[in-house]
Amino acid sequence: MNTTNRIILSSLFLSLLAVLILFSCKKDPYQIGVDLLPPSDTINVKTTDTCTVTACTVRLDSIHTSNCAAFTLGSLQDPVFGNSTVGIYTQILPSSTSVEFGTAPVMDSLILMLYYSAYYGDTTTMQRVRVWEIAQDLNIDSAYFSNRQMQVYPNLLADMSFKPKPKDSVTVGTTKYAAHLRINLGKITSYFSNKLLTCPASVYSSSALFSIFMKGLYIESVPVSSGGAFLNFDISNSTSKMTMYFHNQTTDSLTYSFLFDESCARFLHIDHNQYFDASQELKQQALNHDSLLGKEMLYLEGLGGMRIKFRMPNIMNFGKNRKIAINDALLLFKDATTDTTLNPPPQLVLVRDTAGIYRNLIDELEGTTYYGGIYNKTTQVYYFRLTRYIQKMITGYYATNNELYIMANNPASAIVYPQRVRLTGYNPSLPGARASRFKLQITYTILH
Repeated sequence: MNTTNRIILSSLFLSLLAVLILFSCKKDPYQIGVDLLPPSDTINVKTTDTCTVTACTVRLDSIHTSNCAAFTLGSLQDPVFGNSTVGIYTQILPSSTSVEFGTAPVMDSLILMLYYSAYYGDTTTMQRVRVWEIAQDLNIDSAYFSNRQMQVYPNLLADMSFKPKPKDSVTVGTTKYAAHLRINLGKITSYFSNKLLTCPASVYSSSALFSIFMKGLYIESVPVSSGGAFLNFDISNSTSKMTMYFHNQTTDSLTYSFLFDESCARFLHIDHNQYFDASQELKQQALNHDSLLGKEMLYLEGLGGMRIKFRMPNIMNFGKNRKIAINDALLLFKDATTDTTLNPPPQLVLVRDTAGIYRNLIDELEGTTYYGGIYNKTTQVYYFRLTRYIQKMITGYYATNNELYIMANNPASAIVYPQRVRLTGYNPSLPGARASRFKLQITYTILH
């Protein structure tokens, strides 16, 4: 056989081997574990998914939204979770500390601009926002939660209805700009714009002085009656700002901008309307505390809405009277949502509650690829790997069997997700749902 043929045959062999490896790696997430050990070591290896797990949906009172990474604004009428509305309290600061507006400046317009970065829901629904001036101090070092409300001055600065266009450019004059929302703050009253234009120059000399003079803005969303969406705005983008357009005795067209930056205190105010118009099944489980309904369906919602509490009541007895090594432990649960418009959360967080304090599980130290929490769009499955945590549980490392919580928003993160999802419960009555139930699958070795 000549050299050319050998090369061709070798290439074909390597290609076939690569294909076999690729297909062998496509594992059903509900069948992971037993292949972690070589065949010679699997004599005493067992896999079980019959460990008792209980779960139910519980309501979150609020979440920490201080210094959120992005602005979320809007209202959504969800057929399952009901109506939720999000508003923004924020400082906005001068773009420079040295200003000179000239002789006899006159305001032409004052425009608040917010750069679209994402959306969740139906953008064909009309939204309505109102803007007020905040009457209380906002502090960058203070903790603000999503149920917090602040006092505002009675002068309404803007009241605008609009249809969100997060993908359409905006033309101002003859110039096109990237998609953003524009709110005129001088249309209803000239009070606020004149306050900014005619104040002493010393007000602009520092952010601290300006924040005393103008404490910030409350951008309020008005609840929709149907449809709706949550709109995300990137405040780090240069388009997001408030701009004064004015003239004076010597110049016809002048501008001055106020910016959102990392030093601006801000938080989201979130209202779920007490879940008054949520589905009866959700209200019965989460509000009326009928935890047994978690057998059928579980509900998870971002924006400080619903979380899942689950327990493994007998796990500390799993290795009783025998020595066991946990090879793999997967908590698996599947998306049962049929609505394709409202996508599930892209990533979840799992924490344990120790005397009211959330703590991460030790397996999280291994990284996301190992630990999980990411939504698989193909299989519609979430998983968390709890191998090290459960090994410590059965060996008595933890004195108590803490409650565990699954949430759509990480309590330690500045990113606030709006997505929600319905999940198959831990013991559903429908035969077709049994295979995808909320469950713990453990692969272990009996040592003696």
